[in-house]
Amino acid sequence: MPFDQAIEQLRDRLAQIADTVPGMRQICVNFSPDTDALNWLASQRCWPQFYWQSRCGEQSVAACGAVERYYSMAQATRHLGQLPSGWRLFGANSIDGDSYLFLPVLLWQQDSDGQRLILNLISDISVQQEAQRLLRWLDELRPMEPAAQLPHYHRAHHAPDKDGWLQQVNQALKAITGGDLDKVVLARVTDFSLSGPISPAALLAASQRINPRCYHFMLATEPQQALVGSSPERLYARRGREMDTEALAGTADLDQPGLLDDAKNQWENSLVVADIHQRLTDIVDEMAVMPVELVPLRHLQHLRRRISARLLQADDAQCVARLQPTAAVGGLPRAAALDFIHQHEPFDRGWYSGSVGYLSQDESEFNVVLRCAQTGGEQIRLYAGAGIVSGSDPELEWQEVERKAATLGTLLTAENQG
Repeated sequence: MPFDQAIEQLRDRLAQIADTVPGMRQICVNFSPDTDALNWLASQRCWPQFYWQSRCGEQSVAACGAVERYYSMAQATRHLGQLPSGWRLFGANSIDGDSYLFLPVLLWQQDSDGQRLILNLISDISVQQEAQRLLRWLDELRPMEPAAQLPHYHRAHHAPDKDGWLQQVNQALKAITGGDLDKVVLARVTDFSLSGPISPAALLAASQRINPRCYHFMLATEPQQALVGSSPERLYARRGREMDTEALAGTADLDQPGLLDDAKNQWENSLVVADIHQRLTDIVDEMAVMPVELVPLRHLQHLRRRISARLLQADDAQCVARLQPTAAVGGLPRAAALDFIHQHEPFDRGWYSGSVGYLSQDESEFNVVLRCAQTGGEQIRLYAGAGIVSGSDPELEWQEVERKAATLGTLLTAENQG
């Protein structure tokens, strides 16, 4: 069934709802892939909008409109227990504890079972009345428009600039030498002034094409404001009580040999593994750490150790609180590293280094918000960071954030605009 017919079938099934009592309904219609989900989402004029693709590419979702919104993981997980099994919430969590999660009105979901449209309906008064409102809401959906072209940037401003970065890294190394820190992850923002308005969906679509083995995500809470990114790192995935997480730390150029044997990068990775083990030890009854492996990306390669565990309780709010921010994006000890970050970084991280994904009663998955940007009209802010440990070279760490920022930044150069 083509997409347009699937929408019509949703209308037909909504029109048949006659119950005048409170309740919940979920209508699901299967259809054939004849439309691009991300481009369709960009054509809509209803918010919030959310797009997420798993790292392996086998699962993707596009959601728009909110039945309900939640501003903490605790609030979201409490309400999730009142929803039917299988209903999903989507959104993001910051490292400061704020969240933006929502139950979508309309969800486009693709996985190994095919593609389907899912419409969620909740009413405290009359299910029929809400069904009539949603029929009018569906009437406001727009046909898919041609994909937008990306602008290029006129000016770029780093914060901190290179001199400030080198000074900041040296301050971090001094704190590490003095025993105050084992590791701290410092970040940089780059603010671009663009030649025209930027489409978050167009930016993400371009990133999907050139950044393999990444999660791809977009969260637009209102017009002209969106988080966009392509991240290689999983925070965790949960199926029932079985959880998979990972230590992704240790970085080198893609063509640089010997990363597996590099003492500094091995040490950085081992710090993250030990931290994850310590954070999870009292909420799991089993844990296993896999051997180290290389993860090659477009510009860089990373060290990764996969970690599996069996939770005592399937509690997503607890999982996020324990794991976020990981030592790979914050540092160690956690409190001291975050205090150093708040004192020295000349900007607010926002969603950067937090997590984005989905949760349900049965399963959940969140990736770490890395290699990302915040878009707004003709402005865009890119985020990138580097882990500082004993032996870090400030100049090399600057080169690392340059390469990480290039994940999205190279898409805005005049050379890539044809």
